[in-house]
Amino acid sequence: MAKAVLTISSKNYGAWALRGWLMCKMARLEFTEHVIPPDDPAMKAEMLLLSASMRVPSLDHDGAHVWDTLAIGEYLNEIKPKAGLLPADRKARAHCRAICGEVHSGFSAMRSSLPMNIKAHFPGFKIWSRAQADIDRIETIWNECLEQYGGPYLFGEKPCIADAMFAPEVTRFISYEVPLAPACVAYCEAIVALPAMKEWVAESEAEPDEIDELDAEF
Repeated sequence: MAKAVLTISSKNYGAWALRGWLMCKMARLEFTEHVIPPDDPAMKAEMLLLSASMRVPSLDHDGAHVWDTLAIGEYLNEIKPKAGLLPADRKARAHCRAICGEVHSGFSAMRSSLPMNIKAHFPGFKIWSRAQADIDRIETIWNECLEQYGGPYLFGEKPCIADAMFAPEVTRFISYEVPLAPACVAYCEAIVALPAMKEWVAESEAEPDEIDELDAEF
C-alpha cells in the first residue's frame, strides 16, 4: 500500500493544516507531506482567512481523497480505531464532536484578529470585545472538559481530535499573551509539550517568512 499523502500549507501560519497534521500523528498514520507553495492562490486564501479548508489540509490514502479537517478526523478514526481519536464513551464522544464543531464553524472574530503566527510574539496585544467573547467561550469549553474528564487533555489522559482542533488556539494564546485561567494555562503547556507539537513548532520556526500579505492582518 502506498504511503498516505497529507497536503498542508505553511506550518507557521496554517491553523487548519496543523489540525489535520496532528490528527494524522495521533492516529500514528505513516504519511508524507505535500506542502503547497506560498505563491499558490489556495494557500494565500487560507492564510488570509478567506477560506476555512478548501484544499488544505487534504489526505490521500488507499484510494480515498479526504479534505476538510473534521472529515479527515472521522476518516482516521475509522481506519485507525485503536488510536482512540474519539473518546470510547458514547456521551463523551458526542461532547467531543460538539466542541470540534464549534471550532470548525465558529470563533471567527478571534481567528481573524489573532491569526496563527507561531514565530511571532505580541506582548500587550489589545484584544477587541468580540474576539474576547470567543476567547471566553474557549476557556469555558476547556474548563468544563478538564473538570469533567480530569485532564491533562480535554477528554482525559490521552490527546484526541478535540485537542488537535484546539491546538492552533493554544499557539494563538501564547503568541498574543492572552491571559488565561490557571487550568487553561496548564492545558496549553500540556499541548505544547506533545512530541508532535514540538516537531511542528520547530519546523515552523525554520520556515522562511514568505507571506508578506499577512502583515495587513495585524
